[in-house]
Amino acid sequence: MNYPPKLVTIGRIVQEIGEPLHRVEYVLRTRHHIRPAAYAGRVRLFRKAAVAQVRHELNALDARRSERGAV
Repeated sequence: MNYPPKLVTIGRIVQEIGEPLHRVEYVLRTRHHIRPAAYAGRVRLFRKAAVAQVRHELNALDARRSERGAV
């Protein structure tokens, strides 16, 4: 039996990652490879894999920031 995919909103991504909303929105706005899987009206819905992608991008941003600060 095929079940519909579990989709999450930006708010749910924020809760799961534990980062501020503005950081998650920045990643979603600037990383065009992380795309919504569907829309519910104007609300963007993402697959669970997008949570991992956002987390990865935020970790990369933090790593780059700490590298610049160490120099």
